[in-house]
Amino acid sequence: MQVTETLNEGLKRGYAITIPATDLEEKVKVKLTEAQPEIEMKGFRKGKVPMPLLKKQFGPRLMGEVMQEAVDGAMSKHFEESGDRPAMQPDVKMTNEDWKEGDDVQVEMSYEALPEIPEVDLSGVALEKLVVKAEAEAVTEALDNLAATAQDFEAREEGAASEDGDQVVIDFVGKVDGEAFDGGSAEDYPLTLGSNSFIPGFEEQLVGVKVGDEKEVNVTFPEEYGAENLAGKDAVFTCTVKEIKAPKAAEINDELAKKFGAEDLDQLKGQISERLEAEYAGAARQVMKRAALDALADLVSFDLPPSLVEAEANQIAHQLWHEENPEVQGHDHPEIEATEEHISLAERRVRLGLLLAEMGQKAEVEVTDQEMTQAIMQQARQYPGQERQFFEFIQQNAQMQQQLRAPIFEDKVIDLVFEKANVTEKEVSKEDLQKAVEALEEE
Repeated sequence: MQVTETLNEGLKRGYAITIPATDLEEKVKVKLTEAQPEIEMKGFRKGKVPMPLLKKQFGPRLMGEVMQEAVDGAMSKHFEESGDRPAMQPDVKMTNEDWKEGDDVQVEMSYEALPEIPEVDLSGVALEKLVVKAEAEAVTEALDNLAATAQDFEAREEGAASEDGDQVVIDFVGKVDGEAFDGGSAEDYPLTLGSNSFIPGFEEQLVGVKVGDEKEVNVTFPEEYGAENLAGKDAVFTCTVKEIKAPKAAEINDELAKKFGAEDLDQLKGQISERLEAEYAGAARQVMKRAALDALADLVSFDLPPSLVEAEANQIAHQLWHEENPEVQGHDHPEIEATEEHISLAERRVRLGLLLAEMGQKAEVEVTDQEMTQAIMQQARQYPGQERQFFEFIQQNAQMQQQLRAPIFEDKVIDLVFEKANVTEKEVSKEDLQKAVEALEEE
């Protein structure tokens, strides 16, 4: 086998590979010899089919396999010996398209090599870690929100009319074209007005009713309603109002705490403080991560594979175009060209991506099976009732696995940066942290 370099320009590489016909024929013969004992053919006993007949019958197919194996082997050997790592899948094509049995195979291979990435001294990187303590006002606000979610209802005074947010207890019978339908009737049904739990337009018509009223509620089922026999149909619900109750927030005491799994109010306050400070810490981490990435971007410079930059710039341009044109759901739109701004952002992302990948590889950073399982479970929660199908989809989709693995890997490398950098803590208010987070979103 002969490999000749045809291009070495920046990160671009090109090679001409010649695979001798004698090598191919020898490998075909070896495969036929290995298979001969198991082959049966009419007129011959098992294992006794003559080699010329085997070659005529199976030779062309085996030659195709041998050629592919030879090319793959040549590529693997080249990358092992050269130390090159292709940025993307190499472009490989056979140049003697008029090839016939007995000819050498001529192949051209081209790719962009990943650059040599310099070592980075992180000891000089100065980072500021924002720390926010859970203030009493924030804990009180959280307690008020919990009390609102644990609200109860108490009967309004006699003769009072219902208001938005009240709970009305009703009997109702629904009819379409004068006929009652399955599932359209109930007794003593507690309906919270404004909860949007019924058909659009239903709850609003019960605002202002009083106990003892009989109210006809006219609605139209949505076109996409689950029951086909009702979808898009006009309906009339005859409702009898039996009780009207006003919302009453739960009292903030030990009983409320027990409803949320705490032993008493003090423990609940402590849990809220921990949760709030964990949320603040998560936001502060994003601020410090951006600062770390900015510092890394300024520390290193190396050539970038043009194909990676182009692909990233096109993706950025495409994503931003859809954000600016949310009404376009599919990809039936004019061709989107990347601007200089998109290319500049792409260069930063590619440079940092390659740097973090190199740092992680050298530090032997790995994403564990447990971490992947947690990530998949978190994603699966977005598909209630279909978690199992989602798990199976991820297991069969290598690209989706990589999409889940990549941010975990990146965060673990960022943790290494934090460990080696010069980090100082700064206590700030919740408002200051919010401003820092908003500044990230504006960039």
